[in-house]
Amino acid sequence: QNIVILAGNIGQKPEARTTQGGTNITNFSLATSRPRLSEGRVLRDDNGYRVMDTEWHRITCFNGLGKTVAEHCEKGMKVLVHGRIHYTKWTDAAGNDRYGCEIIAEKVDFLSRPKSAESENPELVDKDDEIPF
Repeated sequence: QNIVILAGNIGQKPEARTTQGGTNITNFSLATSRPRLSEGRVLRDDNGYRVMDTEWHRITCFNGLGKTVAEHCEKGMKVLVHGRIHYTKWTDAAGNDRYGCEIIAEKVDFLSRPKSAESENPELVDKDDEIPF
């Protein structure tokens, strides 16, 4: 099975385009981070903070999913992407073989709200301290 699940932060505002055939395509970068390990232990810096390794992934969404991502996602949002790995090979102008890897998203869950939505609708922000019980 070719199944990928990534949770991370969007690196820049998603870019949407439409092909001549009418297919909507939206691309964005996703940063995932994990603690750096050395001899099975988490490395810490001089201030005691964990040292993190970050990897960047190219995410591609099609049609309705792409439209939703383009309309509602922005840089810095946390998302959960379910999809598959897709490898491509092409020849550049100099005749060299080039390779690429991207994640074709089948589902994108929003784990945070865009900053603009939080400031426009403060009543939508979860406020645990206002629960009366």
